[in-house]
Amino acid sequence: MTPLQPNNPLHGKTLESILTELVEYYGWTRLGQRITIRCFTDNPSIKSSLTFLRKTPWARQKVEELYLSLKTK
Repeated sequence: MTPLQPNNPLHGKTLESILTELVEYYGWTRLGQRITIRCFTDNPSIKSSLTFLRKTPWARQKVEELYLSLKTK
């Protein structure tokens, strides 16, 4: 059973849903400008980006931070 995390704004959000919302809001080009990683700039796709982000904690952190900044606007 997952403990409740009322103070965690990412609780219940999957990485895929976060990435999908960012792509819908920014588009791949603007997302790649904001977070310069090749999976966003060279032939981007949700699947390839998820694979990279799951293996790369610093990149995932940048994506989560951008998502949180978008949600607090």
